[in-house]
Amino acid sequence: METNLRPLTLGEILDRTAQLYRTNFLLFAGIFAVYAGVLLVLGLLQIGLAETLRVLHLTQQLQWLTWTATGVTWLISFLIAGMSIAAISRVVAWVHLGEPATIRGAYQSILPQLGRYLWLMTITAFRVWTPFVLLYAGFLGTFAFYGGFKGMGASHGVAAQPAFASNPQAVAALLVASGVFFLLLFPIGIYTILMSLRYSLAIPACVVEKMKARAAIRRSIELAKGSWGRIFLLALLVGIIKLGLVAVTQFFIFVAAFKHPGQLPGPGLLSLSQIMGFFTNTFLGPIWATGITLFYYDQRVRKEGYDIEWMMQAAGLTPPSPAELPATYSQPAPQNPEATI
Repeated sequence: METNLRPLTLGEILDRTAQLYRTNFLLFAGIFAVYAGVLLVLGLLQIGLAETLRVLHLTQQLQWLTWTATGVTWLISFLIAGMSIAAISRVVAWVHLGEPATIRGAYQSILPQLGRYLWLMTITAFRVWTPFVLLYAGFLGTFAFYGGFKGMGASHGVAAQPAFASNPQAVAALLVASGVFFLLLFPIGIYTILMSLRYSLAIPACVVEKMKARAAIRRSIELAKGSWGRIFLLALLVGIIKLGLVAVTQFFIFVAAFKHPGQLPGPGLLSLSQIMGFFTNTFLGPIWATGITLFYYDQRVRKEGYDIEWMMQAAGLTPPSPAELPATYSQPAPQNPEATI
């Protein structure tokens, strides 16, 4: 059992994240490989079906397939991502405190409460991203109505451009929509970032303390207060690492798109892209969940003296909380007083 808990600086949290990831690489990667593997299978199935319909010249069915597959992929990935993120948070909590952890034990511990975690993710996503989605939907809807229907309703391609340019109403509407979009983009972006930081500790709180969704959100707001800047720097660093690795592993897709503008890469390149995405998701997926769980414990140490509480538990002065115990832990059986006489 790890008893040397103390407040950590941002650099120490990053070092601890790297240390846990390096020493438990197979454990962390194995948990997130479930999510990455499901995405890989769904992506390859979509590529294969799309290529079959393209060979059969069923272009109308291809469009419906794209929309349907996107919706199904989103729903399934949301479900599996919720499982993987919760499992990573559970495992990080165990190994950070020096407790044994396994892939099977992690998933077994979170499956009974999976609905709660998914509901928590739904609530937070709705609160964080609704303004952003509405802004984009309004802009794209305006463009589709004026630029797509009125400006290009009679024709397509090159012949449609003069028709659109000769429609003053469409030009004015698109200029106004663009102005409103860029005017609101900055404040809505700030709102999205701040709300994400407020709710960033909700999943670790829900997993470790076995809270309900709304209670976990309130807990996150309380714990994250005063550390938004540090959490933002962690998210920024993880985002830069992910973007860099994606740019390296998907470089051939960018080259193909540059060489053949307006055309989709062939099924071979798309399949290779999916395979590279599997490794990217598997390797990088656990980093954010690991770092944010360490932040959760650090905030509890700073605000609640959790390090003292945990040392008392290690010394046997207080019974451990059931929420803190790994799946393999069992309370010692009470001794029979008569047996000691």
